[in-house]
Amino acid sequence: MSDKPHQNLAIIGHVDHGKSTLVGRLLYETGSVPEHVIEQHREEAEEKGKGGFEFAYVMDNLAEERERGVTIDIAHQEFDTDQYYFTIVDCPGHRDFVKNMITGASQADNAVLVVAADDGVAPQTREHVFLARTLGINELIIGVNKMDLVDYEESTYKEVKSEVQDLLNQVRFNADDAKYIPISAFEGDNIADESENTDWYDGEILLEALNNLPESEPPTDAPLRLPIQDVYTISGIGTVPVGRIETGVLNTGDNVSFQPSDVGGEVKTVEMHHEEVPKAEPGDNVGFNVRGIGKDDIRRGDVCGPADDPPTVAETFQAQVVVMQHPSVITAGYTPVFHAHTAQVACTIESIDQKIDPSSGEVAEENPDFIKSGDAAVVTVRPQKPLSIEPSGEIPELGSFAIRDMGQTIAAGKVLDVNER
Repeated sequence: MSDKPHQNLAIIGHVDHGKSTLVGRLLYETGSVPEHVIEQHREEAEEKGKGGFEFAYVMDNLAEERERGVTIDIAHQEFDTDQYYFTIVDCPGHRDFVKNMITGASQADNAVLVVAADDGVAPQTREHVFLARTLGINELIIGVNKMDLVDYEESTYKEVKSEVQDLLNQVRFNADDAKYIPISAFEGDNIADESENTDWYDGEILLEALNNLPESEPPTDAPLRLPIQDVYTISGIGTVPVGRIETGVLNTGDNVSFQPSDVGGEVKTVEMHHEEVPKAEPGDNVGFNVRGIGKDDIRRGDVCGPADDPPTVAETFQAQVVVMQHPSVITAGYTPVFHAHTAQVACTIESIDQKIDPSSGEVAEENPDFIKSGDAAVVTVRPQKPLSIEPSGEIPELGSFAIRDMGQTIAAGKVLDVNER
């Protein structure tokens, strides 16, 4: 680990606009991927008739992905700049991967939006910007990519820039703070060095813009919230729940409560990377042992918190949702599966309270009969079995969710208010 402050960086944008190539280029330019590895990828890409994909190959190093030619998993990759130690949350562009994008982007502090100069704003560009906004990403750097394909024309760059600006205004992103940079991830223009091809541009290059991002405060002051991913039995220790700390601090000796299973006890040991540690903080993946807790007492989807400030369990909750794709319409009574942190729970939409105009954020209609693709709404939701979830205004890390049905992500949202059970 680096002693520099850490940032999670989401790379978002439409499929084929060059996200993987940009990530590969960033890793290469910051010395995170050695030259010989790139060479090897270059040869392999050329053999497959995909010359030019070598940087993308750095990211897509799973053989199956190469055959399919798409990025699937959120690959976590790290690189250092002068100022920060970054983890890239490479957010896939394809639609079925929006769920990954949601679980991935909700962990990101900032995002780079990649828009191809030869293509401009595409459907997924909209979707990703809207999601980033809904999930609380604040700072956006826009890389107008593939400038080499449009002969580095300033006029094309300006056209794409104004298209993106309109889009940001529509979803009420703070468009004034957004930075636009003309880049070519493939050729390396304006990534680590100023490019002679864009002598009309005098702003920051990409690595400078990343260095100048505001530092994010880790949510250590918030109460402990640790969603459980798995529960193991380890001989000599006993039951070991495993998960990633979202907020707060976990100390040996703490009294904790698991919700909604409603059991608790004293933390005996905390382990990270197979070493015992006295405490762990947000972003740390930990295994820990709690006195008196058996393997069958807790399960994936539980959230661990302090015994005196336990995780909230919802009887119902009110949420703001964005419908991305649904074959027909959504009405009250609809019961899809909500994915929130590590929990997957069927939830019924009890009522549609308001339809929101996504471009202004104002209420467009009270108690509408239905909502459909492209709509934003405030809804009241009743989980079919106990679910621990928090208002995003209080603990944003546990306040966002994806809604899935028929094998795809149909909506995303954030919790406004919880009616506790």
